Amino acid sequence: MSRLKHASAALFMLLALLVLTAGCGGKPAGDAARAKSLTFSWSKDIGDLNPHLYSPSQMFAQAMVYEPLVKYAEGGKIEPCLAESWTVSADGREYTFKLRRGVKFSDGSAFDAKAAKKNFDAVLANAQRHQWLDLVNQIQDTEAVDEYTLKVVFKNAYYPALQELSLIRPLRFLGPAGFPDSGKTSEGIKKPIGTGPWVLSEYKKGEYAVFTRNEHYWGAKPKLEKVTVKVIPDGESRVLAFEKGEIDLIFGSGTISLDSFKQLRDSNKYGTMISGPMSTRTLAVNSNRGPTRDLRVRRALQHGFNKQAVIDGVFLGTEKKADTLFSPNFPYCDLGLKPLEYSVEKAGALLDEAGWIKPAGKEFREKDGVPLELELCFDSTNNIQKAVAEVMQGDLKKIGVSLKLVGEESQSYNQRQKDGNFHLIFSDTWGAPYDPHSLVSSMRVPSHADYQAQSGLPMKADIDRKIGEVLLTTDEKARRELYSQILGTLHDQAVYLPVSYQTNMAVYHKNVSGVTFSPQVNEIPLDGIDKT
Repeated sequence: MSRLKHASAALFMLLALLVLTAGCGGKPAGDAARAKSLTFSWSKDIGDLNPHLYSPSQMFAQAMVYEPLVKYAEGGKIEPCLAESWTVSADGREYTFKLRRGVKFSDGSAFDAKAAKKNFDAVLANAQRHQWLDLVNQIQDTEAVDEYTLKVVFKNAYYPALQELSLIRPLRFLGPAGFPDSGKTSEGIKKPIGTGPWVLSEYKKGEYAVFTRNEHYWGAKPKLEKVTVKVIPDGESRVLAFEKGEIDLIFGSGTISLDSFKQLRDSNKYGTMISGPMSTRTLAVNSNRGPTRDLRVRRALQHGFNKQAVIDGVFLGTEKKADTLFSPNFPYCDLGLKPLEYSVEKAGALLDEAGWIKPAGKEFREKDGVPLELELCFDSTNNIQKAVAEVMQGDLKKIGVSLKLVGEESQSYNQRQKDGNFHLIFSDTWGAPYDPHSLVSSMRVPSHADYQAQSGLPMKADIDRKIGEVLLTTDEKARRELYSQILGTLHDQAVYLPVSYQTNMAVYHKNVSGVTFSPQVNEIPLDGIDKT
């Protein structure tokens, strides 16, 4: 009987201990961990997260892991990040950065001037790949002056230097252990090791990526412990997953249709947000291919597209109509350019003048027996591009233009931008801190849709020359005049068809808080998000 009492007492104590352990904090440990985990989805795989390269790596994921010397903040203010302070020489050619002490990469190794220089050197060794960004072209030398002082010497005074040092790529910093043995990150990296608030801890290509909080992070640590990114290419499948509770957040432009956004917003079951204007949604019109070689045809397309109907019917008033390549609130872009307004009559007159006549009884115009058929290329995973393309197809049909819609996966779509295999293609501006200087600089690089669209212009060489001048001049009046000439010429030549000033959007479950928008269109500010 004594043994039974002892056994009963021991069992009672064990059960009490289990109850007490499970009751700590009011939730089981597993539930507590889940409460600090957020899941959202993206249409593409995150890529290998090489900080010094581009596609297929996704910019939002690169920004989670890697940080810049300086940060682009609200209103265009440049703030310290990995550099606590900096000075600029009188001639504007030397920038000396005092690096933040005590910063560690996610593997625990130190971030210092030597590590910073190693990253600059890797980018400069692959300078041809980055020729779209004049920042890289202008860097002459870097020097680790001491353990926490980095000097960057430019060939010329380059006015956008700090803005472009804040970009998500290519000048962010990989830990030394992440470099390949050759030191050439152009060949790939061993592992994404950064100083940022997140660490890639689990990854299955094409399916998901799991980021966990970087416990070595020098700044305020994220409130969440884990962020899971699920790859869901289709927008409607993304909405279904959200409604089932499989994902907590939908974020970004084009991630779901605007009809779905309106439906989720109007249900009052979820939190929703729309950012202010971030960039311009535009089409590049190829001046060097088929019928769009003719300026009259390019202008006819502008007059034949009812953009306001797109704003009202597709964007449901969430975006504003764009009449110029850059919004007038961007630096050097308030030029008073005259919009090419919607007018079926003007479009028809221009096409008649260009020799594209509509035969009796036929739907589309012809010239020398050849129908006026154009291709509009779009990213098949982007729901908004597809919706805009379908509206444009209907509008151009009214002026006798057959518009063939070509929706392709990202790699093929990007290749078309590079090789000029399009009549029209979506080619949005990049938003802050790129616009206008970085995008204008890239217009001189053949691998960009902008270059291809402009390549048939008789004044292309003069445009490129002026771009080189505007980026280097220290005379503010001359800079404004050059921008006026560059952007005015491109507007007059109708090689861009601006659609709207696009916004970011967010939809989230009501147990998610702290959702905001970053000044950079391609960042998702996850650090301040919490979940209960």
